Amino acid sequence: MPAAERTIDYRLRTGRQCYEVPSQARNGVVETGIQHLLQNNKQPSSATRGASCQSRSAMHDVAEPASMGEGRTARSLTILVADDHPMVREGLVAVINRQSDMRVVAEAVNGREAVEKFVTLRPDIALLDLRMPMMDGIEAVMSIYEHAPEARLVIVTTYQSEEDIYRALRAGAQGYLLKDASVEDLIECIHSVGDGKTWIPPAVGAKLARRVTERSLTAREMEVIRALAKGKSNKEIGVALNISEGTVKVHVTHMLEKLKVTGRTEAIGAAMKRGLVTME
Repeated sequence: MPAAERTIDYRLRTGRQCYEVPSQARNGVVETGIQHLLQNNKQPSSATRGASCQSRSAMHDVAEPASMGEGRTARSLTILVADDHPMVREGLVAVINRQSDMRVVAEAVNGREAVEKFVTLRPDIALLDLRMPMMDGIEAVMSIYEHAPEARLVIVTTYQSEEDIYRALRAGAQGYLLKDASVEDLIECIHSVGDGKTWIPPAVGAKLARRVTERSLTAREMEVIRALAKGKSNKEIGVALNISEGTVKVHVTHMLEKLKVTGRTEAIGAAMKRGLVTME
């Protein structure tokens, strides 16, 4: 889809109105960063998507949910739901199947099964849990896109760290929905992604905005911070990574600067908050 047609839906909790804001309509470093991230996602071809997504001319354009699907076809949206927790998966399936214009055609209990079923059945949309056995949601997104560049994918999760959100959108997910979202948000997310838009709730969008303005750690710095989180000393890290202790100190210095902290304990806390490391 051409970048000019890409829109971000900013949901308002008051009432059932939705402001559809063209991503290129805002200025500033934050919006430029988000725009760059979204434009560099793997995008379905315009031939596949058609003209279902039309950008709005101004921020004050407001549409009621009933009128938002201008480009929708009469047929039902087909959906795959992937989640390793039976209660969550069955709940999503039940809600979706109650809608007259969508139906679940497949379920998966892990990322690998989700990829296999998507490639076989080619549903319109897949809802993917972020943390799944065998292959997580982000890996599943990337794998599905390798087989189906036109795929429309939504991450559904309880996790909302800046890094998780950033990685999911960067991988190509067109929606990021939290599991405590309302049924209304779930349905509108599916409709929006089905119409070719990117759907992220305001709280998630704010975290994404912060993440795209932050400096990323290098692959080596990521290895160092993860080792530090496990309580490793500089000497132990150097041995594990086959580098000198002095080189480890250089990486730590750069890492502290990028995380905007002054000490290792603070760095580990900042990295955990951003989702760079976990204690799982």
